[in-house]
Amino acid sequence: MFMRGRKIVNIINIIITTLLYAVLISVMAVVVSMRVSGEDVSLFGYKMKTVLSGSMEPGIQTGSIIAIKEPEPNYTFEKNDVITFITDEEKLITHRIDKVRNDNKSYVTKGDANDAVDLEPVRRENIIGVYTGFTIPYLGYVSTFVNSKEGLALLLILPGIGLIFYSVFLISKTFTKLDTTNNNTSYHSKK
Repeated sequence: MFMRGRKIVNIINIIITTLLYAVLISVMAVVVSMRVSGEDVSLFGYKMKTVLSGSMEPGIQTGSIIAIKEPEPNYTFEKNDVITFITDEEKLITHRIDKVRNDNKSYVTKGDANDAVDLEPVRRENIIGVYTGFTIPYLGYVSTFVNSKEGLALLLILPGIGLIFYSVFLISKTFTKLDTTNNNTSYHSKK
């Protein structure tokens, strides 16, 4: 029975070690790819964007992560579609189409929480995605922190420190086990 418990503990140790390494490697891969490409995370063709303002509340909360999908070239935008577009000032905005103009080539948009429509119409070529309805509230705050220098350092250092402490724990446990085995062998040889 004692050996069976020890095997279970060893299996749990292997699982924990594997998970820690997997998390460390995954985080490093995502962070490096985001830094190199300069783009947001993309999963299965959906881009994840962080909402920085409350203009679309209550439907989309400030600090949320939303999924957008790049529209097909022949996609027909309609009133009430929620789109993400880039402004002339290179800002990303997610707002609802309030009015379709000029044969589906420009759109008047408005944030749900705003009283008035946006001043500048959005040209079709400036639309980078259509909101899919998928939102994770508050995760955008984490994403913003992770993309900061402090967050990047913390995200890469913490799993490394965790692995070091876990390795020290396993080594000390092994030495204790060896010491106990040596003491038992010495005791039996003296008899």
